[in-house]
Amino acid sequence: MSSPDSPSSRRALVVRGGWEGHQPVETTEAFLPFLESNGFEVRVEDVPPGETPAVYADADYLPSVDLIVQTNTMNAIEPDQLKGLVGAVEAGAGLAGWHGGIADSYRNSSDYLHFIGGQFASHPGKAPEERTGEQADNYMPHTINITEAGRKHPITSGLDDFELVTEQYWVLHDDYLDVLATTTQAVRPWDPWKRPVTSPAIWTRQWGKGRIFVSTPGHRVEIVEDPNVRTVIERGLLWAAR
Repeated sequence: MSSPDSPSSRRALVVRGGWEGHQPVETTEAFLPFLESNGFEVRVEDVPPGETPAVYADADYLPSVDLIVQTNTMNAIEPDQLKGLVGAVEAGAGLAGWHGGIADSYRNSSDYLHFIGGQFASHPGKAPEERTGEQADNYMPHTINITEAGRKHPITSGLDDFELVTEQYWVLHDDYLDVLATTTQAVRPWDPWKRPVTSPAIWTRQWGKGRIFVSTPGHRVEIVEDPNVRTVIERGLLWAAR
């Protein structure tokens, strides 16, 4: 039997749902074996589109969680649920996630946006005449640039800048982020902005005693399975955990 302080006694809560286009089930399933092999007892809570994450208001359970993995896009959150989530992180739980499952989760809550520190704004895509109305309209080749801070951080150390063809997030953010990687939107003839715009692509954030990790790459399974993205997410999950 493991002691309460041993790694094998840690608990991970996976909260997934919202917009199905982000494959919340499939992307989180890709990391469940990794969590279990690193000693986490994993509980999964599915949140249907239009529903709220009730588990965050469970005051008996949530304080026992060491890591919360969230991929829950464009749903809403109730005040008591947000209070539970933020309180758990402030007390030392980690919060980790990728793409819209964490950076575009609860648009109804400015307090959540303050907590996470970065909010999806747009993913500018192909030229208008090339668009077909599918998700691929926004799949653009771009570079994830590791910052100087990122080269020294355990999540991204040893990684070089890498290329992706997927949604490139334009993020509204504050300067309390510890930015490990950025990505820069180019200026194309059809775009209204007149100079390149750089957004954080991978960041961390200290909140009370807890840690927050966000990777904006992670649109669908094929992106979280990219070797660079998977490395970042796996390291981020372990780094964030209590």
